[in-house]
Amino acid sequence: MATILSLKDIGKVWHIERTKEQVTALGGISLDVEQGEFLVFVGPSGCGKSTLLQIIAGLEEPASGTAEIAKSVDGQKQTGMVFQEYALFPWRTVLENIVFGPEVRNVARSQREASAQKLIELVHLRGFEHRYPHELSGGMRQRVALARLMANEPDVLLMDEPLAALDAQTRIILQDELLRIWGQDRPAAKRRTVVFITHAIDEAVFLADRVAVMTSHPGRIKAVIDVGLPRPRNDATRALPQFQALTQHIWSLIRDEAYRATVT
Repeated sequence: MATILSLKDIGKVWHIERTKEQVTALGGISLDVEQGEFLVFVGPSGCGKSTLLQIIAGLEEPASGTAEIAKSVDGQKQTGMVFQEYALFPWRTVLENIVFGPEVRNVARSQREASAQKLIELVHLRGFEHRYPHELSGGMRQRVALARLMANEPDVLLMDEPLAALDAQTRIILQDELLRIWGQDRPAAKRRTVVFITHAIDEAVFLADRVAVMTSHPGRIKAVIDVGLPRPRNDATRALPQFQALTQHIWSLIRDEAYRATVT
């Protein structure tokens, strides 16, 4: 498959005004991401995962290097982002949240609402179109956030720990749902590209085609692991010996740094 996102020697330095210090957050991140790939970054706290995602999204400027996104058929290049905190508009209903992006782009009302209804079906929220965010569970809010993201039809979906705030049971269910919505049973050419951040190693292995393991101080890529587990994935996947072995291997790569980040 063709490369859709190319990270080339990305560096980031934070300038701390109070102490006049310079903190190197990222130290030369280089990686190519293919069309339709589900790439997951894991690493210890403070390794710069979220900063890297913000650079890809264009929300932060790198100190060095580039994040290049291939242009789509219409000549545009676009990313969309889902956050841990949902970031829904509390005064807008489910339907109104989902149509917000197309509304800003002046898409005709009939067209944007028809597209939104299809997305509502996709994320299994039929019947909740006119509910407000405070009337939904955490898992349902995150489904709305995902549908709102997809309504903008971005080429690359950027997800910054979108399931971290959920309880354990809901998180497992939403992992399954995320793969279904992404289209894990379709060819890569017909899927959107996902760059996903998580602290949960088992989540990374379950979701990813590849897992990029980061170190901290500064953040660098220590290893890129091909997951290789068959798709579609489901509960049986989590019980496979290969799943357990991959999870343990990735933990061994970050264990010492994760321990230091927690106790110091």
